[in-house]
Amino acid sequence: MKGCLACDLTSGRVALPGGMVAEEHGWVVEHCVGPLGLGTLIVKPRRHVEHVANLSDDEALAMGRVLQQAAQIVGRLTDPDQVYVCLWSHASRRPGHIHYVVQPVHLSTVEEFDAHGPRLQAMMFDKGEFPAAAAVTEFVAEARSHWQASS
Repeated sequence: MKGCLACDLTSGRVALPGGMVAEEHGWVVEHCVGPLGLGTLIVKPRRHVEHVANLSDDEALAMGRVLQQAAQIVGRLTDPDQVYVCLWSHASRRPGHIHYVVQPVHLSTVEEFDAHGPRLQAMMFDKGEFPAAAAVTEFVAEARSHWQASS
């Protein structure tokens, strides 16, 4: 769907630093293009879906495994205290292409922002500090390698 950032990134209409990590069973895994820190992955359906209830049976069955694998790889590569997995689905105050944020969270980040959970994520967006493109590209290559090894 043109004009949807998630679709535009998957289709290549908008540049995706590092490229895709993986595509499996109708799901795409990419590095986050927002300011949620290096190692944050996005897991989203390839097709434009705005509600979890509208996933196909095959997409729904594959979702848990793909999310689990993404969280395992994020944990392995970043050694966080926790890996958040949360659904985001709004764009300009309207339902948008669903995507799961798989975010490594370190105690140092929690302490820096004096926040955790959704408040931490909101504060990271407010700060607007994006990881360097070269670091994202390097992380994606490593994540892709781990994904292929575990598939």
